[in-house]
Amino acid sequence: MSSDGVSNKQSLQYILRSGLAGGVAGCVAKTVVAPLDRVKILFQTSNSEFRQYAGTWTGAFRAAALIYHESGIRGLLQGHSATLLRIFPYAAIKFMAYDQIEHVLMPTRESETNVRRFLAGALSGMTSVICTYPLELIRVRMAFMTRSSTPHAVAPHLYIRPSFVSAMSEIYHENTAMKTTTFLSTPTSPSSLFTRFPILKFYRGFTVSIIGMIPYAGMSFLAWGFLRARFLPPPPPSSAHQRQKPTPVADLAIGAVSGALAQTVSYPFEVIRRRMQVGGLVHPDRWMRWGETFHAIWNANGWRGFYVGLSVGYLKIVPMTAVSFAVWQWGKRVLGV
Repeated sequence: MSSDGVSNKQSLQYILRSGLAGGVAGCVAKTVVAPLDRVKILFQTSNSEFRQYAGTWTGAFRAAALIYHESGIRGLLQGHSATLLRIFPYAAIKFMAYDQIEHVLMPTRESETNVRRFLAGALSGMTSVICTYPLELIRVRMAFMTRSSTPHAVAPHLYIRPSFVSAMSEIYHENTAMKTTTFLSTPTSPSSLFTRFPILKFYRGFTVSIIGMIPYAGMSFLAWGFLRARFLPPPPPSSAHQRQKPTPVADLAIGAVSGALAQTVSYPFEVIRRRMQVGGLVHPDRWMRWGETFHAIWNANGWRGFYVGLSVGYLKIVPMTAVSFAVWQWGKRVLGV
């Protein structure tokens, strides 16, 4: 598959195949780490049932064991249906956008710089977040819900596992108490905006997500591009040697390092974002702001609060990023792009 329509990076065939490879890569990677993803969300949002397990590697496995004991494998995959609905378009847009932005910013080997690699990654990540954020919020709500965090906590036997539709409905109908006190709100307050534009409820934590995506996606693609250029460099133009072909093992290793670096620099933003995303459950009568969320985390645990669940984050992000990059490259090779 090396026709001009596919080899041209700006052709429709190339864009669609690049997006398909990226979407499949994202789904495979997310499925691999889905149980750890749910545990991490419960830690980040300080769910009362799992707060005692946060902070240690063994705690993550104990929390997962408790979920499995209570709900089986379905409990470990709670929210994963929403994850897949979101991750395919998210990963497809991210990788597809990166291919296009990389082509514009770095059309030749000589034009490749770490700054441009970071910028290409950040822009592609921001593009994907803008397009798919409501699906991310629904997924987080589904993963957060436990017996003690539902209205049926007083009667655990009435606990109903949240579905995509029920989580979406709950987000849409929350903050109804604001409607009776809207006259106390300024015209531009979150309460007033929620009443006028209910769709905004699906964008809790959006600003911190966009800002946090800059270091995460930027560092991820920066490390990916730098390490590939360092360890899998193309031969000089005058050389008769062929470029060293990347292998799945090399893609996995480079992807793992990229994921670890990206997770480290962006994790505090992720903790703040998770707290804001579940704000409608914790404080249904108002909007959780940046400053309020930051101070709540700081007052409770100091700087360590911004890294709660980081060990689980490494357990999740390192293999997820490794698999994601490796499957993306494999998919592109299979599809001839």
